[in-house]
Amino acid sequence: MRIPRLRGEIERRLLVNYRVTPEAIAPLLPAPFRPQLHNGYAVAGICLIRLGSLRPAGLPAVFGMRSENAAHRIAVEWDGPDGDHRTGVWIPRRDSDSRLTVALGGRAFPGEHHHAHFEVHESDRRLRVAFAADDGTARVSVDVAVDEELPESLLFASLAEASAFFEQGAVGWSATRDPVRHDGLRLRTTGWRVEPVQVRTVRSTFFEDPARFPPGTAMLDNALLMRRVPVDWESLTSLSATGPRG
Repeated sequence: MRIPRLRGEIERRLLVNYRVTPEAIAPLLPAPFRPQLHNGYAVAGICLIRLGSLRPAGLPAVFGMRSENAAHRIAVEWDGPDGDHRTGVWIPRRDSDSRLTVALGGRAFPGEHHHAHFEVHESDRRLRVAFAADDGTARVSVDVAVDEELPESLLFASLAEASAFFEQGAVGWSATRDPVRHDGLRLRTTGWRVEPVQVRTVRSTFFEDPARFPPGTAMLDNALLMRRVPVDWESLTSLSATGPRG
């Protein structure tokens, strides 16, 4: 299904990133995706994002909506139709506090969404975000403080390296009710900028599930913050296990 072109602002986007052993992440990926490795690890995480003025491109911002959202994401690679190498992210789960977003998931918004309750406390230097899905299938809480430089990371040697890695992963594929159809969007912005943050605490039912990630296979590595970034999302032809389809 073709998602309309969307426009809005990332008011706040917190990327909480884990380094994961390739053997642990590979079974979670549907065809045609493979783990994208960086310094020997797969890269997965949680995106906690507040969107503002979100609307179909062409409409004035006054008609836009505001919502708190979360996406569990895994950096992936796959082969294009001509055998070319491509990279992006696979999003197995999306949550939102907007019932409209949940209702329109897979039609006006990419992928299926779960409704969740969010609690947010933020200042210029501190951010705490927590959410719990209404159906009890996902809970996340994270507390971070803005830092001057990227804290020690086994994935990235510098903030610039981390920023470049996530900027090139602008294509996102989302799970749908059809297990072989993935909804795609490409993020475009002229204002890409990330800030390093120090993670004080983080809890995640996804990454702390020992059935999914045995002890030592998924470790918190770093977190990055984006604020006040204008963006467009361009719809992509749905991807399936056998290739693109309308």
